Amino acid sequence: MTHPPTTKADKGAPPGRLRRVLKLRDLVFYGIVIITPIAPVPIYGVAQVLSRGHILICILFAGVAMMLTAFSYGRMASLYPSAGSAYVYVGQGLNSHLGFIAGWAMTLDYLVLPIVAIIQAALAMERLIPLLPFPVWVTLFIVLITALNLRGIRATARANIALLIGMFVVIGTFLLVAVRYLFRLQGLHGLLSLAPFYHPATFDFRTVATATSFAALTYIGFDGVTTLAEDVENPRRNVLLATVSVCLFTTIFSCILVYLAQLIWPDYRTFPSVETAFMDVTRRVGGSLLFQGMGIVVILSSLGGCLAGQVAAARVLFAMGRDDMLPRRFFGYLDPASGNPVLNILLVALVALGGSLLLSLEHAGELLNFGAFLAFMGVNLGAIRQYYFLQCREKRRFFSDAMVPLSGFLFCLGIWLSLPLLTKLIGGAWLLAGIIYDAVQTKGFRTHPALLDFADVQDDNPSEG
Repeated sequence: MTHPPTTKADKGAPPGRLRRVLKLRDLVFYGIVIITPIAPVPIYGVAQVLSRGHILICILFAGVAMMLTAFSYGRMASLYPSAGSAYVYVGQGLNSHLGFIAGWAMTLDYLVLPIVAIIQAALAMERLIPLLPFPVWVTLFIVLITALNLRGIRATARANIALLIGMFVVIGTFLLVAVRYLFRLQGLHGLLSLAPFYHPATFDFRTVATATSFAALTYIGFDGVTTLAEDVENPRRNVLLATVSVCLFTTIFSCILVYLAQLIWPDYRTFPSVETAFMDVTRRVGGSLLFQGMGIVVILSSLGGCLAGQVAAARVLFAMGRDDMLPRRFFGYLDPASGNPVLNILLVALVALGGSLLLSLEHAGELLNFGAFLAFMGVNLGAIRQYYFLQCREKRRFFSDAMVPLSGFLFCLGIWLSLPLLTKLIGGAWLLAGIIYDAVQTKGFRTHPALLDFADVQDDNPSEG
């Protein structure tokens, strides 16, 4: 996860307004940076096993849901440009209490994101340097990330660009050597096959649906594009185009990667390590050098996500403490020297440590999707109400105002319902706590709930919020 680029206020603009300097290509590039081109790489093996060899179908299903949802995000962002994203769209489009619950679900995502990132980084490092076991790598990475965040150090734009270039170099090399490997092995027939799409001996719709609820991790973060709605030229057009374009690019690029990987390693039951299976695929076609390069890229990308994810989670907790939604003495504390919410950073580190050691990559990823898809469903419903029911009859367009967001809602609902029972129990407990809290704070839902201030997540210093 990265922070959006900041823009300077226009000297001739009204106070509090920003110049609209970002073009469509800037938004698309930023969205690709957030999701990263290697998004399907860390989840490849687990998704392959869960889907019984049909990860390609899972990514396509999830891609359809995300592109339909991206359409709703883009339209809502043009009405309500805010760092709160889904929380604001649901609150404004549906109901303030439902908006609070969406924000509560987003808070769970912020807490789980560092866990997913640390697990990915530790698994990759364990493959590169197997002398140290997984728990040691988890502990070392969390200590490193926490130390950096306590000092106020975070990834810069140049570092993000350098990492993105490195990803494209490694992935580009894989694509070239993969095509050469398959062509040499079986000629053109080796590059063209329906097996990755459908294998009758192993296909089962229920397992594919369950795997899709995990493979949707590929797209997590696309909604970050909407946080720049106030900075972009012609936001009503460009935010919508950018969100859909980012999801479309991710779908196409991810499908190419997993399609080649499935042809290179057809039997998902023979992976040496399920969690890092894509690294083994790269070694089969590119040797140890490409294996190590892919591992390093996964580690750096995951640590970058954890670095930003930990501080984002800490700032959400700080905002809740500052607004007395949580005990202010602890959660609202800022270190006088650094201006950082150090207690929250340490708390998130402990949660990440426990979660990384107790949860598998599969369970952590599904828990992340629990909150994300609740928010996605809410945004789609908010778009229907805002554009179809509240808009004057003459301006209504049944297809774009009702059918597209309704389809997005149904796709997301199907994926959410396919989450495993354990994930629903854990996520449901978190959701129930939020509903009870909202009921108590609003005296039985009779007043408006307290606002979760997600704007601080985007700021450089929470004390400036």
